Amino acid sequence: MSEENGLNELEALRHIVPFAPFATSYGLGWKGLQAARNKGPTGEFSATAAPSTHVLVLSIRPPQKMDLQYARIKRDRPLPAGSITVVPAGSSVLAHWLGSGDALFVYLEPRLVARIAAQVFAFDPVRTLVPPLAGLNLPQIRRWMLAVDAELRAGGLGGPLLVESIATNLSVHLIRHVTGRRQRPAPHDGVLPRRKLHTVIEYIMENLESNPTLAQMAEVANLSPYHFARQFKASTGLAPHQYLISRRIEGAQHLLRTHDELGLAEVALRVGFSDQSKFSFHFKRLVGLTPRQFRLSTRIV
Repeated sequence: MSEENGLNELEALRHIVPFAPFATSYGLGWKGLQAARNKGPTGEFSATAAPSTHVLVLSIRPPQKMDLQYARIKRDRPLPAGSITVVPAGSSVLAHWLGSGDALFVYLEPRLVARIAAQVFAFDPVRTLVPPLAGLNLPQIRRWMLAVDAELRAGGLGGPLLVESIATNLSVHLIRHVTGRRQRPAPHDGVLPRRKLHTVIEYIMENLESNPTLAQMAEVANLSPYHFARQFKASTGLAPHQYLISRRIEGAQHLLRTHDELGLAEVALRVGFSDQSKFSFHFKRLVGLTPRQFRLSTRIV
């Protein structure tokens, strides 16, 4: 799925909001979802926008005063801390606020939401509409938005596969709230059949150096990404992104033991990490040693 729309929204936000975001997903390789955390200074500001993606806004710290208008929504007071606002794609938004504030903006691709509606709920994707919502207390959606915020502030350490899973779950809970429906009953909540699990693991191992997506893994298993992720975790005890990282670290351990001539940056690239810092972080988290310390320990007779 193209990340162009979400990146365009981030670029538009830079021009609309007259202060720099605290963190954005620029350059992190996220697909289906983009995000920005904006902490505004004290002052009086106005903004207009017409986003091409669905925008979910989590109010972290509301400003002193705020006026907000879009679609059928008109508010003349700040959104409560912890509340969620949904701006459907194509809405014309006018906002005016006074004082400092802090909010998380999450941009969901409409094509992703439509695909989840069809795969998980068996809805007609053409007729699945996201309505305007403002200032709601939605714990399940807030949980996944906070997961986006954590990954954003960590600089994308979990990788694009984690964000793809978060985007899928956000879409599921958004559709569930809008329609009042749970996902359609189906034998999707058990474990992966052994043959399917073996096929998926083979696919992962063959693509360690690239970045296999959740959708690609799910296609191998002939399941929707949402149901695949649930079955995979039930089968292995690990979410797909966790499993991929653990296999990459195992591959790195093998290279560190057997290829002393390889630099750490080369080892990181060979097992699929985009940079050495992310490789070192996950290596120490899982092994208990830095890659350099591990290599030295293998030389001790």
